[in-house]
Amino acid sequence: MSDSRSSEIRLDVTTDDNKVPTSIRWSASDAGISNAEAKAFALSVWNGREALSIDLWDKDMTVEEMKVFVCQSMMTLADALERSTQDERAAGAIRGFTSELAERIGVGPTAG
Repeated sequence: MSDSRSSEIRLDVTTDDNKVPTSIRWSASDAGISNAEAKAFALSVWNGREALSIDLWDKDMTVEEMKVFVCQSMMTLADALERSTQDERAAGAIRGFTSELAERIGVGPTAG
């Protein structure tokens, strides 16, 4: 029988009267992160049939920052795919597309 542990990841979102996020803070018990500031987050959950997501960003996030965030997120998804499947070709395709997208939308090369 294995020992079981529990970890907590917490997101605290403050909104204005129109329910637009004004502040996003997060904590992760295993990583020693407590109440760290974030400008945006994207959470994807797969239930075995479909991907569900929650995407939030604060009202001060610029269009430029959102473009960078999306491209960086795509690069981290490529990394996750490669780590979990060892499919270097598929991960490379995502990285290649993301690099091209970053150039096209004017955010420059995206590190991955």
